[in-house]
Amino acid sequence: MSYYFTKKIKGSFEEVERKVYASLKEEGFGVLTEIDVQDTLKKKLDVDFRKYKILGACNPTFAYRALLAEDKIGIMLPCNVIIQEVGAGEVEVAAVDPIASMSAVENEGLHELAILVQTKLRSVVDAL
Repeated sequence: MSYYFTKKIKGSFEEVERKVYASLKEEGFGVLTEIDVQDTLKKKLDVDFRKYKILGACNPTFAYRALLAEDKIGIMLPCNVIIQEVGAGEVEVAAVDPIASMSAVENEGLHELAILVQTKLRSVVDAL
């Protein structure tokens, strides 16, 4: 089982990033955190790295339900989505597969929720 789903898109990094934000919003997700890996690695290690961002996406309704079902589930929240430049004019977007990550949690109440979140995140990536 893969732990993510992915899609490569033609376009600039900035264009794809805007599309990702719009697609997340369309599926009821907001972005709680944004980590600019390229910028961080430059500042901390003085190395050059490709454009790479990690978005911490959250659907508040699903997060609330998960927290009610499992008090430590916050360790696995939010759902990460990455945007990375993979070539000239080509950007890859990948999202965590919640079913894969939730398989480590022994709580049947989360399985149905993981399927719902997986469907939404897959729609985000497919819509790009």
